[in-house]
Amino acid sequence: MSKYRLPAPDEQTLLEGLQARLVEPVELPRFHSLLRRHHYLGSLKAVGERLYYVVSDRGGDWVGLLVFNGAAKHLKLREKWIGWSGAQARRRLKLVVNNSRFLLLPHQKVPNLGSKALRLVLERLSDDWQARYGHPVLVVESFVDPDQFCGTVYTANGWEELGQTDGWGRRRRDYYVKHDKPKRLFVRELCPKARRSLQAEHLKAALAIVEAQVPVRCPMRFKQIELIAQQFKQVPEYRARYGSYPLWSLLTIVLLAVLCEAPRGQKDLEKFARGFSRGQRRALGIRCNRKGKYPVPHQSTFCRFFQHVDGRKVQEAILAIQEQVRGKPPKEDLIVLDGKEPKHGGGQAVLSAVTVPSQFYLGSAIVEKDKTNEIPVARQLFEHLDLEGRLVSLDALHTQDETARELAIEHGADYLLTVKDNQATVDRNIEQLITAPEADFPPSGAHADPSSNPRDQQRPS
Repeated sequence: MSKYRLPAPDEQTLLEGLQARLVEPVELPRFHSLLRRHHYLGSLKAVGERLYYVVSDRGGDWVGLLVFNGAAKHLKLREKWIGWSGAQARRRLKLVVNNSRFLLLPHQKVPNLGSKALRLVLERLSDDWQARYGHPVLVVESFVDPDQFCGTVYTANGWEELGQTDGWGRRRRDYYVKHDKPKRLFVRELCPKARRSLQAEHLKAALAIVEAQVPVRCPMRFKQIELIAQQFKQVPEYRARYGSYPLWSLLTIVLLAVLCEAPRGQKDLEKFARGFSRGQRRALGIRCNRKGKYPVPHQSTFCRFFQHVDGRKVQEAILAIQEQVRGKPPKEDLIVLDGKEPKHGGGQAVLSAVTVPSQFYLGSAIVEKDKTNEIPVARQLFEHLDLEGRLVSLDALHTQDETARELAIEHGADYLLTVKDNQATVDRNIEQLITAPEADFPPSGAHADPSSNPRDQQRPS
């Protein structure tokens, strides 16, 4: 092992004049040629997000080459060091990059050249990544072959060695081969508290774009998906004949997208379904094709599905799944009916009934706004709900004699209806017939006056 020596004056001048920059596209053939000639691993075809750097002296002569690209997909030591969950690692992996090539050209043998070159590149790496790909990077990693190098250049730059890898190499997507040549893993934070940011429940706004670009994946296992799919088999098939996708398979995909909080447009559902593993597709009931593969439903399949599926039968299946997973809704909970208009509802709104605070779904109905409003639809929805002995709440639109009568007399429910100032007659009758309860304490800055109108006093919530 050679003894360390200080740079000579001319060598120190070289070090002080070093500069790092991105490689121009026209320079890439020369860049890859030098890697093939001088790097023990040769060149590489980096895919996805990547940056190529050259370090040169004052005169512009190249002295070092570096390549940074996407981080390794699975590294137990790195995951433990960062402290994030498996789901966080999948969604935030683009915030970590790998230094996959680092070459000092052989015509320069200068002490500290490697550490100085690496430091110059790391100082600008995150900003360059932001400019090229719209997001910064927080952590950098690299593998060092213990049979070739000691990793001194990394430790001199403040990198931390985590240990050796298990000796597996990626050959194709999701396909790894054991090569029995473990590498030493080095990592470094590019900014203060980078690991804390990566393990946080929510990313900062400047970093959130990374998660937004990652397709949502379903974490459920075979048996969980199979149990959900079984419940949807009761929904009648609208097709006389079908190919690869039974109706219950499509229904399960849509429900899983809801549970995983994935976008649910027709294109989005196709993209979501592409993320299922082979085992998950089998659990969904997708039929194997002639090539021995389980295909993915296309956008047009989901389009026809939404047009023809029996909504009432789907709701019955969803309620059965909810009861299987969560049990029955608590009897003491308030039942709330509220209408919402989807962003792409085509003029329709959905009136839904849920329990509060347990948030059990009880049922819903479509409100076609060009034909009717929520009032008659709510009364129709009462017919499909078990309201006996329950307290039901609706907003001011439903404060109608007929709605209150149906709830109390026909369904045996109590009601909690809202009254606004524009319902003058009802408001006046309430004031005359019902005494408002006195507050436990007067409003701030005032004293309760027993002779004042009780409606002007603060009421308990």
